[in-house]
Amino acid sequence: MPKVNVYNMLGEKVREIELDENVFGIEVNQHVVYEVVKNHLANRRQGTQSAKTRAEVRGGGRKPWRQKGTGRARQGSIRAPHFTGGGVAFAPKPRDYSYTVPKKVKRLAMKSALTSKVLNNEIIVVDEIKFDAPKTKEMVNFLNNIKADKKALIVMGEKSENVVKSARNIPNVETTLVNTLNVYDILKYNSFIITEDAVKKVEEVYA
Repeated sequence: MPKVNVYNMLGEKVREIELDENVFGIEVNQHVVYEVVKNHLANRRQGTQSAKTRAEVRGGGRKPWRQKGTGRARQGSIRAPHFTGGGVAFAPKPRDYSYTVPKKVKRLAMKSALTSKVLNNEIIVVDEIKFDAPKTKEMVNFLNNIKADKKALIVMGEKSENVVKSARNIPNVETTLVNTLNVYDILKYNSFIITEDAVKKVEEVYA
């Protein structure tokens, strides 16, 4: 079973805990991680891009010049794609890019992402994160105490407005809950900061 240190908000080691090897100690499957990240990004796409084809562009109803005798190439409309102001060939249209991935694949990808954080020593377990009031400066001090990277994801078991508000003005620092945690965010941020309470909830869900 993988073991990690538990720190307090001052960056002091409090104790050591064992992580569930079925969640934090599996063999990393890079392919399923790739598939789930690709799915996540595809589902986020708005798909609102649109351009006009030659059938939708205004004008071009009359033949520009006669078919033969001018010495020039034959043309049927000045709104063909090769004319300035013409339509777009194979113009993009609004569409839905989302698709589904099997639940088993998602679970395996999540476990692989969590395991990779343990293997790369990028997971920081904290006994609790608690602020009396929203203070960005206190959050910065906390991140410095635990030696977190500038790109950090803070995972909590339960939502705390003071923690969320303290972190939201810091660039590249994001807060999330266990039930909204996703593979893309885990891999996007270098430091994976998680409370001890959240670790137990993750193990309950994915073990």
